[in-house]
Amino acid sequence: MSDEEDLEDFEPDLDDLEREDDEKETEEWEGYRKEGEEDSEEWVSTPLTEDVMKDGLSLLCKTGNGLAHAYVKLDVKDRDLTDIYLLHSYIHLRYVDISENHLTDLSPLNYLTHLLWLKADGNRLRSARLNELPYLQIASFAYNQITDTEGISHPRLASLDLKGNRIHMVTGLDPQKLISLHTLELRGNQLSSTLGINLPKMKNLFLAQNMLKKVEGLENLSNLTTLHLRDNQIETLSGFSKEMKSLQYLNLRGNMVTDLGELAKLQDLPKLRALVLLDNPCTDENDYRQEALVQMAHLERLDKDFYEEEERAEAYEIRQRMKEELEQEAEPEVESEPDQSSN
Repeated sequence: MSDEEDLEDFEPDLDDLEREDDEKETEEWEGYRKEGEEDSEEWVSTPLTEDVMKDGLSLLCKTGNGLAHAYVKLDVKDRDLTDIYLLHSYIHLRYVDISENHLTDLSPLNYLTHLLWLKADGNRLRSARLNELPYLQIASFAYNQITDTEGISHPRLASLDLKGNRIHMVTGLDPQKLISLHTLELRGNQLSSTLGINLPKMKNLFLAQNMLKKVEGLENLSNLTTLHLRDNQIETLSGFSKEMKSLQYLNLRGNMVTDLGELAKLQDLPKLRALVLLDNPCTDENDYRQEALVQMAHLERLDKDFYEEEERAEAYEIRQRMKEELEQEAEPEVESEPDQSSN
């Protein structure tokens, strides 16, 4: 496999997304992050050694001009490592899994200029900052202690996972540098705003379990197909625009949308076919399912259920009546012409 070869794109299926919604994530969270323990516990220094390297190396491939060979895959997951300095000399590595250790410093990875895939979940990292790695396509820093998104500028990075960290605001994601990023996972952080995610190739954006009250700054994401906003504090559906012409799946479950009238703000999304509104106050209204279809004629699925033909026919009739009423209101009243005979 050449350094230029693309890894397989991650394109989530709608059914997979809805199955994920039903899964409980408590065990995953507890497995990676025990609140308070990470900050207070002192780990015994355990640097990466040659013996551990030899045990974790695999996948012998050609390098350079094809005359030499080197192992390009390393798996040192869950080895209690506190230091990976030794990696700086293994410049041919392409796939590295250093997750579930006690790492605070990733700087040795800056030497791995052939790196394609990196998994550094469940460490003690406070930053995902690295030098620009020209071939890095998939990177995961989930369940660390990362507080910002600065220093991420890999031109071929397609998928970035930062879920379960402590990020308050998205900053430093330069659309001129992150020209390939199509999947961004920020679930379970402390985000209070969606500003800072103006990335032209973005397709899949996961922002569930944050502290968002509205959507803003996403208006120009014309390639966005999947937007997850479950378990936030969203009350208004302002912030969506006709420029979001590719959006197909929108998850708003577990928010605070009270007024069914807010659904009218989703009318400009021409390809929206699946909407999740469960556990919002507006779903207590008897006609909320019908109202959603009246507002969005192209909608195929609301929550877990597809719309039936009878529901579509009824929604069509309602839209027609509403259209006729508006046309009647818009017709100007015919005023009688003033009598000109006396002039």
